Amino acid sequence: VQAQILNLLKYLQDTSDLSMLFISHDLSVVRHMCDRVMVLYLGKVMEFGERDRLLSTPRHPYTQALIAAAPVPDPEIEKTRRAIPLKGEVPSPVNPPSGCVFRTRCPKAADRCATDVPELRALGPGHNVACHFPD
Repeated sequence: VQAQILNLLKYLQDTSDLSMLFISHDLSVVRHMCDRVMVLYLGKVMEFGERDRLLSTPRHPYTQALIAAAPVPDPEIEKTRRAIPLKGEVPSPVNPPSGCVFRTRCPKAADRCATDVPELRALGPGHNVACHFPD
């Protein structure tokens, strides 16, 4: 049933020049439904860009961890993948950390991340990231 609904939405989007905001944690569905992707953490934009570019070359550590955590149906490929463990717990959205909201879980966090909120900046056409140390 889910696939039928998603296919109907995609058909309506393609045939009616329809825009929609699609919210999901399922990256395979995001890949099927979306032209552009925005990755949020505690309500803040971490990365934004064209779907194929963002999903194939994620530059924010949170986006990288999300993609690494998504299951792959091929067991041979799954065996070779490297998980990106995130430390700690998700902070309270009511009392988020200072600076970068992802810093308490980020494997690349440095002193600057505790004080300076990273601005969303273009890394190339159709790809923006809010990180002091994008890959």
